[in-house]
Order: sequence, then C-alpha cells, then structure tokens
Amino acid sequence: MSEKIVGAQSVCFTEDVYVLGRAAVVGKKEGEGPLRSFFDVIDDTDMFGGENWNDAESRMMQLAAARAIKKAGLTPKQIRMLFAGDLLGQLLASSFGAGELPIPFLGVYGACSTMGESLLLASMMVAGGFADCTEAVTSSHFASAEKEFRFPLGYGNQRPLAATWTVTGSGALVVGNRTALERCRAQREEKTGPHAGSAKSGVEVVIAGGTVGRVTDFGVKDKANMGACMAPAASKVVATHLRDFHRTPEDYDKIITGDLGAVGAKIFADLMGQEGYRVEPVQDDCGLLIYDNELQDTHSGGSGCGCSAVTLAGYLLDKLYEGEWKRILFVPTGALLSPVSANEGSSIPGVAHAIILERREGVA
Repeated sequence: MSEKIVGAQSVCFTEDVYVLGRAAVVGKKEGEGPLRSFFDVIDDTDMFGGENWNDAESRMMQLAAARAIKKAGLTPKQIRMLFAGDLLGQLLASSFGAGELPIPFLGVYGACSTMGESLLLASMMVAGGFADCTEAVTSSHFASAEKEFRFPLGYGNQRPLAATWTVTGSGALVVGNRTALERCRAQREEKTGPHAGSAKSGVEVVIAGGTVGRVTDFGVKDKANMGACMAPAASKVVATHLRDFHRTPEDYDKIITGDLGAVGAKIFADLMGQEGYRVEPVQDDCGLLIYDNELQDTHSGGSGCGCSAVTLAGYLLDKLYEGEWKRILFVPTGALLSPVSANEGSSIPGVAHAIILERREGVA
C-alpha cells in the first residue's frame, strides 16, 4: 500500500516508524499481577517519591519517559517532541512531569485511549518528516483518578461488579525514523557493546499505520461501567480499520483493546459480530491481561490511561520482539466523561484508536 491516506479514517506510513525505546512503570497492585516480569519499575509504595497522589503520578510519568529514552540509547535533548496525557484536569500529571524534561511538549487527552492518541500523533510526526525522533507517554494513578472521578479513598464506597480498577502505571515509547534507529544503535553499542537493548539483533518493531476513531455515544450513563461506554467506539474503529485496509481479523495475530474489561470485551465481540466480523479467536484486552481477578479482586478488570500503556510497553512488545506475534492491532479505548458531566446525568461517549504494530526481521 503506497498511499498515506487510506479509506475513510486511516493512515498508512510509507516510511517505517521504529520503536526505539520503551518503559513500563507501575505500582504495587500491578506488580503483583501476571505481567509483573514485563515491567521496568515496580514501586510498592505507589508514591514514587512524591508528596501526594498527583505528585506521585507526575514523578511516575517522568520516570517512564526518562527510562524509555535511556533504553533507546538517547538523551532527552535528542527527542524532538513529547506527546503526553493523563486523566487529571488540565493534564496535571503530564504537564508537571514534562516540566522536568528538556523536550518540547504537546499535551493530549483521550481518556483511557490516550496512549493510542499520543502514539499515533508521535508516529505521524515522524512518518511525515516533521521529526526524526519523538516520544509518547501516558499515565494514570488509582488514587488520583478515584479522587477526581469517583470518591475519595477514605469514603470506602462499595464498587459494583461491572467496575474496573484504575491502573497505577505509566508507559512510554520512543519512536523514530531510520536515521534515528541507526543513531540509537550506534550510541547503544558505544556504551554497552553490540546488540544492547531489548530487541534481538536485526529484529525491530514498527508502527505501520492506524485508524483514528470517532466519538461514539450509545447513551450509556453508568460511570461505574466503563466497558459498556467504550465498547461501541472500539467496535466502530476496528470495523472501519478492517474495511479501510481491506483486511480481516485473521490478518492479525491479536486485536487487543485497551481496557474494556470483562463486560466491555463481551459487548465488543457482539458488536463486531453485528459488523460482520468474528474477532473472538484473536481478541484480547489489556484490562483482562494486567490483573488476576481471582487473586486480586478487580471485578471487571483494569482501566485507566496507564492500563494499555504499560501493557503495550511491556508485554505486547515483548511478544512481538520474541516472534510469538508478527502483527497486532492495538486499540486503546476511552470514556469521555468529566466529573461534571457524569454527575449531571449526561451520557458517556467513548473513543478508540487502532494502531498497527509489526515485527520486522533482518533490519540491517
């Protein structure tokens, strides 16, 4: 496919955009889950050296961004642009965290779909020739999100079974063009010898393109059931993506939604069936992967900006680098509510974005 503009809502990168570095930083509960071996940093205090919950999230985001840059073999001044977002008002965690990094900052908000939005924008900047190297980072913190969107922790409210647990975590990806890739390789080898980093020699992961989602509102008003709010947006963007690229679900080893949880994942599969696609054989969800519900009692699973971000930066990319998967569709999902809109009885629209990640072998 040679055209950059594809179908109704999609883009295809005619020049490869490489994943140069990645980092996943999480809290105690996430570090006790089934993906613990894929995380770079686990803080058992959930504070990350901060003075309060908002400060903790800012420090967590800053740590993930800096760690991904270091693993790429680069310095912060070599990153052309930083795309970052979180769940808090005025992107509090991202803006305060980015203030400590000498990188031009672009704040983005897509609720729990923010990692998809930031990564797609960062990759488009590289693919379009506006930057040789950019970074996407997203964070959420259970305590800061609960305080802003639900109830203070001290209130001790009972959570319904459809509710998901906001992930305390921040995921970061550094992406760049071929020139940046060669520079990363040279700088890593200068410091640590040949084949440093997480990728095997000659194996790279690229962002090949994606589909920008539309805001979709099915009239759901239950802010404790984020999966039901987001599933319609996920099904719409995946169905559009498949039509735009003339593909079927079987063209992907996995189609992985962001944080629909147990309730939303089932709705997503049903809605995809109505679109004419059977996704169950390749379907998975970051919110179901990150926790062991039988042991950790998270009800419907995980959610929050950090859920899909840390799962991608750790587990999903490992599967691509190791060769278990060749191509995946990463579909972070977001519920676009605010504390005001939900309390006023407004319905909760959703949005989702689909990103193609592919394993490439023999990249000299």
